[in-house]
Amino acid sequence: MKLRPTLDFLLNDWLKTTDLTQRARFSDHSRDTFDAVLDTCERIAREKFAPFNRLVDVQEPHFDGEKVILPQATHDAAKAYAESGMLSAAQDFEVGGMQLPYSVEAAANSFFACASISIGSGMLTTGNANLLMVHGTALQKEVFAKNEFNGRFSGTMCLSEPQAGSSLSDISTRAVPDGADFESEPLGARYRLKGNKMWISSGEHELSENIIHLVLAKIPDANGLLVPGTRGISLFIVPKKLVGTDGQLTGVRNDVALAGLNHKLGWRGTTNTLLNFGEGKYPVVGQPGAVAYLVGKPGEGLRCMFHMMNEARIGVGIAATMLGLAGYYASLDYAKNRPQGRPIQVPTLRADTSSLPPGGASSALGRPGGAVAGAGGKDASQPQVRIIEHSDVKRMLLAQKSYGEGALALALYCARLVDEQHTADPAAADEARLLLEVLTPIAKSWPSEWCLEGNSLAIQVHGGYGYTRDFPVEQYWRDNRLNMIHEGTHGIQAMDLLGRKVLMENGRGMHLLAARMQATMVRAAPNAALAPYADALAKALTDVGVATQAAWSTGSPDEALANAVPYMQAFGHTVLAWIWLEVVLATLEADPSQAQVASLGRLGAARFFFHYELPKIGAWLDVVQSRDMTCASFPEDAF
Repeated sequence: MKLRPTLDFLLNDWLKTTDLTQRARFSDHSRDTFDAVLDTCERIAREKFAPFNRLVDVQEPHFDGEKVILPQATHDAAKAYAESGMLSAAQDFEVGGMQLPYSVEAAANSFFACASISIGSGMLTTGNANLLMVHGTALQKEVFAKNEFNGRFSGTMCLSEPQAGSSLSDISTRAVPDGADFESEPLGARYRLKGNKMWISSGEHELSENIIHLVLAKIPDANGLLVPGTRGISLFIVPKKLVGTDGQLTGVRNDVALAGLNHKLGWRGTTNTLLNFGEGKYPVVGQPGAVAYLVGKPGEGLRCMFHMMNEARIGVGIAATMLGLAGYYASLDYAKNRPQGRPIQVPTLRADTSSLPPGGASSALGRPGGAVAGAGGKDASQPQVRIIEHSDVKRMLLAQKSYGEGALALALYCARLVDEQHTADPAAADEARLLLEVLTPIAKSWPSEWCLEGNSLAIQVHGGYGYTRDFPVEQYWRDNRLNMIHEGTHGIQAMDLLGRKVLMENGRGMHLLAARMQATMVRAAPNAALAPYADALAKALTDVGVATQAAWSTGSPDEALANAVPYMQAFGHTVLAWIWLEVVLATLEADPSQAQVASLGRLGAARFFFHYELPKIGAWLDVVQSRDMTCASFPEDAF
């Protein structure tokens, strides 16, 4: 894959990932073991995922009345992924893991996302198990999490409901104690759960022995009423099939029923379901409802679930990134091989505007032999050129490259922060934690928006062919369109960023991020070629800071958050400009003479981003700083 050289540079030349082997947790590893993991995942992705990306798109999951049917290729890919050990890549050796840095795990998983996001890998299963390893009991870890890590079981997250999508405070799924001795159950306090959950990815299939649902629900109070808001939400393990304390299936089906499959624009190879819990289709002996085991303390379910949600948000950002890069690679190949058009001839007349007639340029364009007309002729007798030789096609390719490779660098930077949070000294770990808080909305939202735009440009490079199913770029766009929606919509990420993340701990996270950006500018300033980039980044950072203060200057959340998405767009572009400047510095350090083609590519993509993209932030920040209420105050009837 074209992806590997970029990953190698980012991991080794920029992030210095091998330095992590000096820490106790990763001391058994080396550059060789990291490379071996990447080699294995690249091979599996090439052999088991990429050839079947179109197949799983057209052969969608279907329900035969008893079970969901998926293509054999999906079963083979899931088995190969589980056997690779990647489900437990970051876990301790003692539980069968590899104790890999998360940055290496994220890089390795990117191969699967690039090959076929629609087949999927193990993001939800791993995230489910990781949550249980932090918040579950010892037996919950042993019975559920470890069997997810080894591939016997798979996992989901069940948050949204048909009447409550992103508004989790409005969920109505309820869980009641299962008998007087419900707290004595070895697998955790046992409840009976009833309700409906919507948009559950991988909610029903036959890819594993069992499916472990993590379900948000509310425990009624003494009067049988649900506590309003999110503080009443608890978290439960609800297995599809009941399990004994030895981890073996009991042969009893839990009362979890498939109510329907959602028919999607993209990601068609992954089942997406509406699930009914406790409706009575598969009744379990005792009182009605699906058997559920409490995770953590009652009322703290959302806090527990955020462990999985934040992990999933970085995963969504990586998914969006890899779809953007897949489209870039496809359109680059097409542009190199598609002949069309001829070069514009060198003008024979001077383009001297003083010679134009009173009608101006438009008049001259209509006159044979005019100065402007003479400059733009083409010789039809000459052979066609490949479309990559046209400047506008280069513009579209450079945009895709700057979006995709920039987003990948951001994702791996965030992954490295996860490693710092878990293994660095306490002060550095705390900095990493807070930086992650600020950057997670960007890591999820920025690739979701701009790598989707990259997919649109990939279609444009292909011309009419890009709009057909003869080429893969239309599928990449369809698959990527989901990423601005799930795991927190674009608007929710924006409100989280401006309404919470930049303000938390008195703005310390924002100050930490600004300090890192300023350190990069100091390193870049002595280089005459990079000094203008450092200056542009400094101005952007200042402008974002001014806009942040202006947005909150009246203390009104309605005014501050009226333009949260433009704020997030400007903030994200500023972060990506910083990331690109970091990458350029690492490029020049690794290749001072700029002799390598890859180096020229990274330098050119950075130049494009600073010249074409970063200037966009002015319009976004104008409406933020002025607290423009055009959208917020627009009367409903006027639509």
